[in-house]
Amino acid sequence: MAEAHSAVAFSFSVTPEGLDVKLNHEALKAVWRSGFRSAKKRVGRMQNQFKNGTYPATPTSWLFIATIVLALKIGGFDPSFGLIESQDKYVAAVFTNQSPAIIHYISCVLYATYLWFAKIIIIKWSLRVLLRYHKWMYEARGPMSLKTKIWIMTVKILGGRKPLLMSYQFSLPKLFVPSVKETVNKYLRSVKPLMEDEKYQRMEKLSKEFQEGAGKKFNRYLVLKSWWATNYVSDWWEDYVYLSGRSPIMVNSNFYAIDAVLLHPSKVQVARASNIIHAMLQYRRDLDKESLMPLMLNKTVPLCSAQYERQFQTTRIPGIEKDTIVHYKDSQHIAVYHKGRYFKVYIHFRGRLLKPCEIEHSLQKILDDDVEPAVGEKHLAALTAGDRVPWAKARQEYFSKGKNKASLDAIEKAAFVVALDDEPQDFDEHDPSKLDKFARSMLHGKGYDRWFDKSFTLVVASNGRIGFNAEHSWADAPIMAHLWEFSLSEEFQMGYTDDGHTIGTPEICPNPIKLEWEFPKPCLQVIENCLEVATQLLNDVDLHLLYHNQYGKGFMKSVKMSPDAYIQLSLQLAYYRTAKKFDLTYESSMTRLFREGRTETVRSCTVESCQFAKAMDDPTVTNKERIKLMKLAAEEHQQGYRNAMSGHGIDRHLFCLYVVSKYLGEDSPFLTEVLSSPWRLSTSQTPHQQTNKLDLVKHPEHISAGGGFGPVADDGYGVSYIIAGEDVIFFHVSCKNSCPTTGARKFAEQIQKALADVKNMFEAKDS
Repeated sequence: MAEAHSAVAFSFSVTPEGLDVKLNHEALKAVWRSGFRSAKKRVGRMQNQFKNGTYPATPTSWLFIATIVLALKIGGFDPSFGLIESQDKYVAAVFTNQSPAIIHYISCVLYATYLWFAKIIIIKWSLRVLLRYHKWMYEARGPMSLKTKIWIMTVKILGGRKPLLMSYQFSLPKLFVPSVKETVNKYLRSVKPLMEDEKYQRMEKLSKEFQEGAGKKFNRYLVLKSWWATNYVSDWWEDYVYLSGRSPIMVNSNFYAIDAVLLHPSKVQVARASNIIHAMLQYRRDLDKESLMPLMLNKTVPLCSAQYERQFQTTRIPGIEKDTIVHYKDSQHIAVYHKGRYFKVYIHFRGRLLKPCEIEHSLQKILDDDVEPAVGEKHLAALTAGDRVPWAKARQEYFSKGKNKASLDAIEKAAFVVALDDEPQDFDEHDPSKLDKFARSMLHGKGYDRWFDKSFTLVVASNGRIGFNAEHSWADAPIMAHLWEFSLSEEFQMGYTDDGHTIGTPEICPNPIKLEWEFPKPCLQVIENCLEVATQLLNDVDLHLLYHNQYGKGFMKSVKMSPDAYIQLSLQLAYYRTAKKFDLTYESSMTRLFREGRTETVRSCTVESCQFAKAMDDPTVTNKERIKLMKLAAEEHQQGYRNAMSGHGIDRHLFCLYVVSKYLGEDSPFLTEVLSSPWRLSTSQTPHQQTNKLDLVKHPEHISAGGGFGPVADDGYGVSYIIAGEDVIFFHVSCKNSCPTTGARKFAEQIQKALADVKNMFEAKDS
């Protein structure tokens, strides 16, 4: 409660007797604890920076080297070949009152320290060189090559033990710039099945002119940037794809996730909220301490952890031309929205994190509070859901001073936002509409009950069902999926009482602070205008969540297929049957094998996938031939995925070339056409098991049902899926109601049919 009391920590008055100063000792103690906590965190960050800078070396290894050097010197051998003696005079100049023996020992220790730092630098650079090797991904499943075995063994030896979250950051290689020829050739192959011969020949001509002309010059600028910048893609991707857009981020950019719907551990809203809030704050504590293990592919290859830094106390600030991301180092409160009112809820008291039962009591006070919202407060968050420019102007004019600024600061500086909804959400296997309603609530809510600018908003329905809505610019979905998996797993361990409440006895229950607002009429009009825009946008969303439990990855692996490739090819078949054509397909892949890497596009619609989809509906083709075509298409898809992960993708390179062309003021017909092509089928797989807390073999019902996003193209589909254990897949399908040719439920039915037909094909493979 330090912040609440700081204003009255001391007061004074002038009396006839002189100056009368009054001190509030409890308030001063609270201020002291707050300052001590901040100092402790700063010291912790400095310790982590030192550990990460010297990793994988340890103080023990320094002591070992120093002992060896001293032992050799005492034994009459000089391991420094004269360097120790040469620096004796400099050490003596500093330590003037010490004996020659002590000075010599100090020189030995300094020399050992030089060796220790040299060892650190050599190991880090060796790891960086080793981690550029990606051929292990391209080797077929089965016996590894001797080269890869030696590489794995070397990486494990140099990689150290017990790394912190950021320990490998310096050792990760930079993303390299491919040649223009390589990228253009891959692009042409990817669009060949989508273009008529005449149009394809035209693109070939444009690409040739680009390669022989401006392409080489543009690429030289990218190479120069790659030498200077940590990642030649990520900053431009964040600025121009996310922050420069002036249209609403609700539906168009933000994404969502929902509960582990096969379980319902508590139907008490504030109890469920409290356990999840506490679990998220435990995760934040581990994040601050960097005690979270960095993610490792095959338990060997580290992934970049840079995106975790802005997960909490982060908000997107609207601007006239471009938004900005603001991250605060620490926050001791969360912001809570309930029935049109905003509250500031403290999460620390006397230097410790509140227990779940204490958080529950604080949240219950909000539910019991029947105070009416201020005029305009209920719909305030519609500002974050509408167009960015009106929000930017309103923020400058109406939120730059006074109580509006203080209250807005309380939201933007909060660890995160919690929305306590007044409607229930649920899952019913026999009533799919309930799950659709659940997903829509997480994607956009009512357009005014989610703070869409916040890094994420935890949403808790009135019956205890949970989900979240996340802003996209600060990080990608796997980062939030990691937090979500951790929180759900921790919640199951915390448990509930028989009547659904949190376990434990509260010792203190800080009172929530109702935020105060004062909106003039022009501001109220801006809020209502933004709400109108948001309402039109959310009403245009058609969203369906498919619970596919006929089979899952267990069967896919039994026929020796990559589950992701299997699903992607089934989506191609479903789309072909629905649209009667093929279109550009986007599948998100990560580039976190590189420092500050984010995503790359896998172009899932290939020559081979089109051949397979056509063969499935061709009665003259046998199942044996179809299986052969599917295996070829799956291998091509996996090759594309490997290329994307290892820096040989297509679209981020072309995007950066386009940005360079704009900076130079030189239009490229080839790049303009490439970047203007719509992704009518945009897909993404939600990752899971990023922690060691989730045992899906014993408890398959503990997995979240995943999440999704809005449609990317006006006449296309957005499809997100999560492979939930061996036998279940959840598909989140979105499109626009305003498009007469699309329908989320219609496409989901085609996905289900495609999956059934592919399974039948394998089971009747001899026909």
